[in-house]
Amino acid sequence: MGAHEGDVVSAPATPTGAPTTWVGTPRARRRAGLSIYSILLIMLLSVSVLSSIVVGVIGYVNGTEALRAIAYERLVEIRENRSREVAQLFSSIENAVRLSSLNETSKEAARAFGAGFAELEQAELDRAETAAVESYYSDVFAADLSEATGEDVDGSTFAPRSAAQSYLQLHYVIPYADWEEAIVASDAGDGSAWSAAHARYHPYYQTMTQLQDFEDVLMLDTQGNVIYTAYKGVDLGTNLFDGPYRLSNLAEAYRQAMDRNIVNDVVIADFAPYSPSLGNPAGWAVTPIADGGEVIGALAIELPIDRINEVMTVGGDWAMNGLGETGETYLVGRDMLMRSVSRQLADDPAGYESAAIAAGLPPAAAALSVHNGNTLMQQAIDGEAVMKALAGESGTLLERDYLGRESLVAYAPLGVNGLSWVIVAQETAAEAMVPVDDFTRNLILSTAGMIIFVCLLSLFLAQIFVRPLRRLKAAAQRIAAGEEGVQVDAGSSDELADVANAFNDMSRSLQVKSQLIEQQEKANEQLILSFMPEGMADRYKHGDEAITQDSDDVTVVFADIVGFEELALSLSSDEAIARLNDLIRTFDEAAERHGVERVRTTRQSYLASCGLATPRVDNARRAVEFALELDAILERYSAQQGVELGLRAGLDSGKVTSGLIGRARVVYDMWGDAVSLAFRVQGDSDEPGIYVTQRVADRLPDSIPVHPAGDVHTQSGPQRVWKIESPVVVVEG
Repeated sequence: MGAHEGDVVSAPATPTGAPTTWVGTPRARRRAGLSIYSILLIMLLSVSVLSSIVVGVIGYVNGTEALRAIAYERLVEIRENRSREVAQLFSSIENAVRLSSLNETSKEAARAFGAGFAELEQAELDRAETAAVESYYSDVFAADLSEATGEDVDGSTFAPRSAAQSYLQLHYVIPYADWEEAIVASDAGDGSAWSAAHARYHPYYQTMTQLQDFEDVLMLDTQGNVIYTAYKGVDLGTNLFDGPYRLSNLAEAYRQAMDRNIVNDVVIADFAPYSPSLGNPAGWAVTPIADGGEVIGALAIELPIDRINEVMTVGGDWAMNGLGETGETYLVGRDMLMRSVSRQLADDPAGYESAAIAAGLPPAAAALSVHNGNTLMQQAIDGEAVMKALAGESGTLLERDYLGRESLVAYAPLGVNGLSWVIVAQETAAEAMVPVDDFTRNLILSTAGMIIFVCLLSLFLAQIFVRPLRRLKAAAQRIAAGEEGVQVDAGSSDELADVANAFNDMSRSLQVKSQLIEQQEKANEQLILSFMPEGMADRYKHGDEAITQDSDDVTVVFADIVGFEELALSLSSDEAIARLNDLIRTFDEAAERHGVERVRTTRQSYLASCGLATPRVDNARRAVEFALELDAILERYSAQQGVELGLRAGLDSGKVTSGLIGRARVVYDMWGDAVSLAFRVQGDSDEPGIYVTQRVADRLPDSIPVHPAGDVHTQSGPQRVWKIESPVVVVEG
């Protein structure tokens, strides 16, 4: 029990042996006070901290104002530079259109296309051709436009309304899967005057379109008919006065240019949704074409979106042009919508989408911007800066941008004739104020460093003791990061040396195992790539179960080695396999030279394709040349070995499907109508030779002669078969 007040407390015995007793309350223990050293330390630290805080506040206030002014000046300079560049771009576009309309080529082309178009007004399509045009608009164009815009589309409202338009779209629009194919076609081979004019003048406008990065180049007659387009869109042949695009910005610009009737005058039309471009925005520059003082038509170019974005994004070199990590410049129209791409979208599409939606942009508009890779006519900008710029003012201010970020903004009207656009240069306030933040952080760190210095001194010895363990920790982290062969100094302590030696042994063992695993993985990857394409191999390694690939334009080669079975009967199994492997290896080398991919082989058959793994425009020519080389290889082999081997090959072009079949034992194979027809073509003939279908023969150059070899019957009707005339091969001894 504890002692209470008034109790007698016994104390330790005195030297004489008698205990000492204290009566009453014990004396209080003396409380330790602060030393002078501690008081001085506290005073010095207090003065230092308070002084640093006062200096930091003053520096922060003054630095913020000064750096904000510098940031605004830099944004104004960037805004002016981009404004000049945009003005120069539109000036060059106007000059290009103006000069092109004045040259003799455009004058002759306008008359030639106009005459050819007028002649086609008398053309009549048969029932099948008319049905093809109607089917294209109801099934293809309507579906594409509906998918792009998210709205139901009646294709008949866009269908051709004149004989010439129907004729041109039948021969120059419908046959091509996309615009890139259409622009390279020069003559439909129909013998019309329009096609003759197209074959003569299209190369000039094709080159003009591609070199200038124009979205399209159009030519119109004086009646409002679109008598030529470079990319052969569905607006080819339409009439801008009474056709489905009479309310488009192209029609408005055309009417203005023709009403003014001023040669060299260029009318600029702002971007607006354009149905022939599947609802994507299109802007135009239109100028009349005159010959001898008479206006005979008009030339229209679709404004180059990529060139505008290139100027506004300074080629993606944001930081090199003073825009840092968050700065950007963009254009805004009078409808408060962007006319150039957002930097955030270009750098991080997913981040842009989430930020734009959070800032109030409709999810559909954000998703469409990400899908198109452009914020043109999608991103709304409704800040104070844009409102002032549209009112004709120039200046700077601090406001939240279109993504909800506090930003420094420099704004001004653009000053391009015909366009009510404004230009904005901005940078987030967080980035613009980085120097102030750095200064404040450095000030705090330096003050904290002085305070911590004394504490660190007392920890110095402890650092010496834990240094070997830290070396082990760092080495373990290096191994965890993937580094191999990491070794640590064992040190002088026996216990730590044992741990370090065990760690080093473990590191060496891991390195050896890692190398063995890497070698095995490389061997496995080579084995997989030997019987399937790289893309499918990657999906197979990632565990996909159903792996297929549809290819629309592939040439299939199905080849048999004629006579090999007879040769194999005279050989042992090992000899027959050895000879077959030699031939297959030679075939594979030829396939690699011609860009042909082997699919599979059997004892005497070789199935290959061209354009499957790597799409190729000239896959038919490559496949035929590959087959010719196989024929030459077998001829040389027959002459050298004294045997009679020949090639019977069938080729067809079309759509195929390739993929992996099976689970326990995976097989790579290819199937489809083109594969079946290639097999039928070579299988229906008893004579060696190279047989091709009509689809392959149509795509061969004149240097490869063919002659008829009968027909093969399919579900869709008889198919013409052609035989390649093999060149004479000189066999070297």
